[in-house]
Amino acid sequence: MTAVQLERPTTSRRGDAVFKALATAAAVLILVALAGVAVFLTLEGMPALQAEPGALGGKDNIVLYVWPLVFGTLLAAFLAILMAAPLSIGLALVISHYAPRRLAKPIGYLIDLLAAVPSVVYGLWGIEFLGPRLGTSYGWLEDNLGFLPFFEGPASGSGRTILTASVVLAVMALPIITAICREIFSQTPTLHQEAALALGATRWEMIRMTVFPYGRSGMISAVMLGLGRALGETMAVAMVLSATGVVTFNLISSVNPSTIAANIALGFPEASGIKVNVLIFSGLVLFLITFVVNFLGRLIAARGQIKEGR
Repeated sequence: MTAVQLERPTTSRRGDAVFKALATAAAVLILVALAGVAVFLTLEGMPALQAEPGALGGKDNIVLYVWPLVFGTLLAAFLAILMAAPLSIGLALVISHYAPRRLAKPIGYLIDLLAAVPSVVYGLWGIEFLGPRLGTSYGWLEDNLGFLPFFEGPASGSGRTILTASVVLAVMALPIITAICREIFSQTPTLHQEAALALGATRWEMIRMTVFPYGRSGMISAVMLGLGRALGETMAVAMVLSATGVVTFNLISSVNPSTIAANIALGFPEASGIKVNVLIFSGLVLFLITFVVNFLGRLIAARGQIKEGR
């Protein structure tokens, strides 16, 4: 009996080739755009290395000018992720494993809608609503925990502090982390979960033994994406933060470090000449920090997938 060979339709092969070409072109275009941004920031930022103190806010060199901004950027982003990550993971678990379906979907939709709110709205909320209310709490922190360098005061009555800015950033990063973790948790194999429950595990033990190990790499990626959002946020921080360009761990004082993005937004409209190059150089530093953070996130996630055998 002769075997009959079936040939694929020519149109299908042509469609695959066109899709592959378009996908490859899109990937190359993104890389070209990223390289173009890097080249522009490098070429325009290099003159800042020769800038005089007058263009550097009185600093002797560009390193002394950028370092407080880097410190403020990392501090605000770290505090934001420290608050947002546990809350986001908890919300994702509630939506995927605890809340009834008729309640989980509306909660998920509301969390997703937070990502669509413009940053300027978050800034207005932080400066008009959140700041004044947190200001009263800062006085209590100073009175009771003032022996710690984080709360030594004097407390800001307006609430325009690095801690308030970090709370706003945490709210902005929350929908990103929650949405990704929710999808990862919902993809955990049902057989693994049912096997754990059949062996007598409680729901929390089942989550700890099956859901968390399965979604570890995805959780790390989600947190890193949220960190990238916090690192690059501009308007909300510029509106909320009362920045003075210092390096301090005091979280409740009106004397606060600034962030790179906020400093660029506030200083660029009036900048000219070498001052523009100084701001662009600080943007280059932020670009490198964001690139390193995302690269480390992808590396950790990839290693987690290898260990898990996926």
